[in-house]
Amino acid sequence: MASKKGIAVTAIILAAITGASFLLWVIPQENESTFIVTDYQGYLDGVENIHEVLQESIDIEYQNLRDGKISPEDYITVTEITSSQVTTQISEFITSKPSEPWQESYINYMDAMKKFNEYILETKVLANQIQNGSSDEEISQTIEKIESIKSQSMEFVKKSNELRP
Repeated sequence: MASKKGIAVTAIILAAITGASFLLWVIPQENESTFIVTDYQGYLDGVENIHEVLQESIDIEYQNLRDGKISPEDYITVTEITSSQVTTQISEFITSKPSEPWQESYINYMDAMKKFNEYILETKVLANQIQNGSSDEEISQTIEKIESIKSQSMEFVKKSNELRP
């Protein structure tokens, strides 16, 4: 019962974040829009907070998958919601047009989010392998790849923070 409650809470949190982010896309635009940011540090801090929430949520569910507390089908649903949210964050980065001093930091954080999305998708591959009864060797290789991608994402976050003006 706890795992279903966890899935529900995670889905609600992710749906709320996704809903808020998609408000930018709901309003019809006649011309190419630019996401104007004037508080570059505040914006990056906000994105970092969202990233941390998404990371924590996916890590909890990933561990539940590995422990057999959640089905691969339920985990795949969680990954699709989370991946959608990350894609929205990446889109906002693309349209944010930061000032010159903030560009490198923004680019590195956008790369971190891209790697995080890759991490989510690779955990989805693992869920499919578990569901399809893949060999322990294949599963082990995928887990190694997952950890490598997660590490790369964290390195981009670290580099982004180091490059802040």
